[in-house]
Amino acid sequence: MSLTSWVLFAASGPVAKAVMATGWSPAAVTAVRIALAAVVLVPGVALVRPWALRFRRSDGWLVLGYGVLGVAGVQLCFFVAVDRVPVGVAMVLVNLAPALVALWVRVVRRERLPALVWVGTALGVAGLALVAQIWQGGRLDALGIAAGVGAAVCSAGYFLLGERGAGRHDSVGLTAVGLAIGAVVVGAVSPPWTVSPAAVTSTATLGSLHVPVWLALLVLAVAGTVLPYLAGLRALRDLPSALASVLALVEPLVAAGLAWLWLGETLGATQLIGAVVLLAGAVLVQVAGSRTPGDVRDPATVTSWPGEADPARRVA
Repeated sequence: MSLTSWVLFAASGPVAKAVMATGWSPAAVTAVRIALAAVVLVPGVALVRPWALRFRRSDGWLVLGYGVLGVAGVQLCFFVAVDRVPVGVAMVLVNLAPALVALWVRVVRRERLPALVWVGTALGVAGLALVAQIWQGGRLDALGIAAGVGAAVCSAGYFLLGERGAGRHDSVGLTAVGLAIGAVVVGAVSPPWTVSPAAVTSTATLGSLHVPVWLALLVLAVAGTVLPYLAGLRALRDLPSALASVLALVEPLVAAGLAWLWLGETLGATQLIGAVVLLAGAVLVQVAGSRTPGDVRDPATVTSWPGEADPARRVA
C-alpha cells in the first residue's frame, strides 16, 4: 500500500509537468489539484460513510496538523524551495524526512531503532543525491534552504501524524478532512478561481498523448492525490512511520523513470547508480523492520505521545 501510494505520487509528477508546460504555475496546479481532490472525496464520504467525518474536539489538533502539514505545508514549502534553489537540492532537502522521523522516534518516543534503519536511511538520501545530481550548478540562498528543510519537517509531520491518525480514525474520513483543510490553506495562497478558462481548455502533451488540461487535472486529483493519500494513510495503520518514510524515497526515482518514458528526459550513469543505492537503502530498512522483535505496532508505542497517559493504563 505504501509503495502504491508513492508510485502514484511519482506518476503525478510528469502529468503536472505537462500541465505546467502549457503556462500553469506550480502553485496554481497544486491549488486546483488539491481543491478538486477535496471536491471529489468529501461529498462521497459524507454520503457513504458520514460517521468517518466525525471527530472529537480533542482530535482537532491532529486533523488540523495533518491537513496543514501533511497536505498543504509540504507543497507550499517545496514550491518556495524550487523557486530559489536547484530542483535537485530541493528534492534532497524535502527527502530528509526519513531521518527526521527516525530521530523523533528515537529521541521523543525513546524507541530503539535497529542499526540497519540508520544505515538504510543514509544510503537512501545518498542515492537520492546522486539521482538528483545536486552538484550541477544553480544558486543557493538561505530562504530556499529554509523552505526545503521546512518541506522535510512537514513531510515528517505527514508520517507521524498520519501514523497516529490511522491508528485512531477511519483513514478515508481523515484523508477527506485533511484534503479539505489543505485545499483551504493552499487556495488562500493561490486561489484556484483566478485561473483563466483558456488555461483549463488548453492541451497538455505526454509523449505522443495529447489531452485537455482539465482532464489531466482531474487525473491528478483522483489518481495523483486522492488515491495515494488514501493508500498511504491506510499503510500507516500497519507500517511504522520510520519504515514508511524511507519508502517515500522511491517517489523521485519512479518520477525520473516516468519522465524518461513519457517526456524523453534521459537518465545518466550516475543517476542509475544512485537509483541502485537508493533502493538498497530502502531494502535494508525493510529488512530491519522485519527483524524487529515483538509487535512494532503495539498500541502503547503508536498512540502514546509525550504528556499523554499510557493507553494501556487508560484501558485498565
